[in-house]
Amino acid sequence: MTGGEDGGAVDAVLFDVDGVLLDSLPAYRRIWEAWARLRGLDAEHVWHRTFGRRPEDTVREVAPALDPAAERRVLNGLMHREGDAFPAADGAAELLAALRPGSWALVTSGSRGPVHRRFALAGLPLPRVQVYGEDVREAKPHPGAYLLAARRLGVDPRRCLVVEDAPAGVAAGAAAGCTVIGLTLSHPPAALPGAARCAPSLRAAGAELLELLGLPGEGAGGGRGRGAGGGAVAGQPRSV
Repeated sequence: MTGGEDGGAVDAVLFDVDGVLLDSLPAYRRIWEAWARLRGLDAEHVWHRTFGRRPEDTVREVAPALDPAAERRVLNGLMHREGDAFPAADGAAELLAALRPGSWALVTSGSRGPVHRRFALAGLPLPRVQVYGEDVREAKPHPGAYLLAARRLGVDPRRCLVVEDAPAGVAAGAAAGCTVIGLTLSHPPAALPGAARCAPSLRAAGAELLELLGLPGEGAGGGRGRGAGGGAVAGQPRSV
């Protein structure tokens, strides 16, 4: 895979958070299933509409008669009961420690407060540039969040590498003009058509990511990401 549109090295990495830097699968599944039961909704139907989206957007789709803001408060209460126990993804700490300051950003549909708490508990650093769901008018798959992050970093979006795990996020990164690595933790490669390359995990993508940035070392410690045929598939929720 080559970085940027011109085939040169990339200048910055824009990370999604849930399912990429944080292993949020078990907690988010419990949260959304509990909310679906409270509202008499099919939990599996709701679950599959949470990927890469703001909670309010999911509520609007699966329960249009409900007030998204009020339901967000219910979801926040369920999340509070989880205790913000969202461990770092395998290899995340090593990879972030290897990056140059100012060369990476967070771009998530989640909210600033919960992300800050979870990163502190997981022992992960926070970058200077962070873009949250509340910072943009239109959430992923709209490219606005990634364009905003690139602008705040002072980097051409075509020189940015996006790391995502959900179709909406991959579509947003590609629409912004970025090169996208899709992690196949929640969806098969066929569901991530905007990704230039797919890898089965963050650790597996780490060495190539650092190489594209022109940095030495193995990063997260894994090998090269696999192409369109690679990747294990499991269920993965999105931000609350």
